[in-house]
Amino acid sequence: MVSTKSETVQNSETKSTIEVPNTQQQVAVLVAEKKASGPSSPTVTDKSVQNSLNGDDQKARGLPQREATIPMGGYTDAEYIGINEVVSPRANNDRKLSLLPLVFLIFYEVSGGPFGVEDTVQAAGPLLALVGFLVFPIIWSVPEALITAELGTMFPENSGYVVWVSSALGPYWGFQQGWVKWLSGVIDNALYPVLFLDYLKSGIPALGGGLPRVIAVVGITLVLTYMNYRGLTIVGWVAVLLGILSILPFVVMGLISIPKIRPTRWLVADVHNVDWNLYLNTLFWNLNYWDSISTLVGEVRNPRKTLPKALFYAVILVILSYFFPLLVGTGAVPLERDLWTDGYFADIAKILGGVWLRWWIQGASALSNMGTFVAEMSSDSFQLLGMAERGMLPEFFAKRSRHGTPIVGILFSACGVVLLSWMSFQEIVAAENFLYCFGMILEFIAFVRLRIKFPNASRPFKIPGGTVGAILLCIPPTILISVVLAFSTVKVMIISLAAVAIGLVMQPCLKRIENKRWLKFSISSDLPDIHHDNGALLH
Repeated sequence: MVSTKSETVQNSETKSTIEVPNTQQQVAVLVAEKKASGPSSPTVTDKSVQNSLNGDDQKARGLPQREATIPMGGYTDAEYIGINEVVSPRANNDRKLSLLPLVFLIFYEVSGGPFGVEDTVQAAGPLLALVGFLVFPIIWSVPEALITAELGTMFPENSGYVVWVSSALGPYWGFQQGWVKWLSGVIDNALYPVLFLDYLKSGIPALGGGLPRVIAVVGITLVLTYMNYRGLTIVGWVAVLLGILSILPFVVMGLISIPKIRPTRWLVADVHNVDWNLYLNTLFWNLNYWDSISTLVGEVRNPRKTLPKALFYAVILVILSYFFPLLVGTGAVPLERDLWTDGYFADIAKILGGVWLRWWIQGASALSNMGTFVAEMSSDSFQLLGMAERGMLPEFFAKRSRHGTPIVGILFSACGVVLLSWMSFQEIVAAENFLYCFGMILEFIAFVRLRIKFPNASRPFKIPGGTVGAILLCIPPTILISVVLAFSTVKVMIISLAAVAIGLVMQPCLKRIENKRWLKFSISSDLPDIHHDNGALLH
């Protein structure tokens, strides 16, 4: 890579410094370093030098600027940069995420606690609900987390799953991945103000509907959006605090419930009276989005080691945060399936511990929804930033605030949340699940395709089993996706397919806008060239 910033080159013999103020001088210095380093050292490719010179020529002629990019395995800052060592552009290392905040961000991307799992008991009874939260993670969550660990460390940048699909299937399908994943993320995020108010309306009935509910939704969205604006590090440590406070009341409720537990209640099942659509959609919604953290990998400190560890700990945390409260709720209270809906854990808390515990659970729900909202918005907004750095969206999407956060991405995501928050809980879950399934199919194809296309590419974390193992890993979740889609209602299917069709048309329209130079598009010079012929073949 040829940096666009001025560099100081230290002369090892005289200790004098030479200021290199422009691109041509930088190229000359790097070429001199190339000659001095000998044939065995990593070198600046002629193509990267030419790209840099072409960039200056384009500026001079007023043509649309495509910033110089690094071929994978190219040269930057006199160090060899592999696909696993890309540094997020303009990211301050002091603002990067460490392990613990990353674990809780993943926890909130996926779960946030047991709020919203109540519908599984209503749909299928205690036994199938408990079994679902043990079996479903094996079929779905673990494979998705493993794929995220491999591809996230292979491409440690903020475009996340977008660059995975682009590398395997081309930029057109990469854009489609970005569109459906961003849209499903925004739809998902619209759910959390709804859940937040559903838990509070039993204590504050005015929040059940009408103007007070609208004002509350807008107010919550504005406050949490501002928190995202203030910085990802703040969001990460807030997620840690909120996570502890959200889980703690369920630990207390579990201890109080011990004398009232009746294990036979866990075995109640009626397979002839199961709402499979509600059951599967609720399970799927509560255990997906493991790949959302990939759009924040560019903001993680040492992602090659930190990301796999964080995903491992998060899987354990998520499963326990669902299974333990369900054990308590179904085992300590007589079964009334019709009552098991959003907010019912607060009622169980009142039965077991009194009003004080109900208010604590309701407060925990509020904190959980806050944490989930800010984590999801962070991923959605940084994804737009990553797509802009890849030249898929106009350059203004890559603009960062003084806190290092993507201003335009945050505003777009917040507007989407407000516009979609009128939908009901079940409609939101079904719609975002359908779009998410479409994105996951592309993701599985890309995962297998990259194993075939670039078998020798550097993979700091690699799932064992070769290409055959990769295919086998994707089979169970693909079958599950097919089942979830088959149970979708006609209304949800029509709306979701219409949303997919918008993305199919949007990408060519954006390319035309770029070609007409109506808006500026550019590829960040800090990122590797994923379409370079030999770039990904790193050893």
